[in-house]
Amino acid sequence: MARITGSYPDDLDLLIEGAVEAGVFGGKSDALREFVREYFEDHENERIAAAVALYERERITLGDAARLADVDRWTMRDILREHGVELRLGLVDEEDAAYEAEAATELEFDDEDSSDEESRAK
Repeated sequence: MARITGSYPDDLDLLIEGAVEAGVFGGKSDALREFVREYFEDHENERIAAAVALYERERITLGDAARLADVDRWTMRDILREHGVELRLGLVDEEDAAYEAEAATELEFDDEDSSDEESRAK
């Protein structure tokens, strides 16, 4: 888990501290995680912009960008193209290859379609 050091106004610190003391949150870190999570849930465009920026700077893969943007890979590809971002093809590293292999095992195919392809091949 990443660590962030930051500053915010004293009044916000008091509110967070009060919420922790009231049992609303387990600690300041829990409160801040919840605030950020809710922000990105409520602000889809900002979540997508963050995913696009990270992908464009080659910090994350297409699969990671899709997950962060909360869309499927095909939609993420379209979003990246709309933003003028060049798609990177191929696997980045072993972790990316493992992720792609796992995603491939989750694909579902209609048995009827595969039997049609088999009969066409004969």
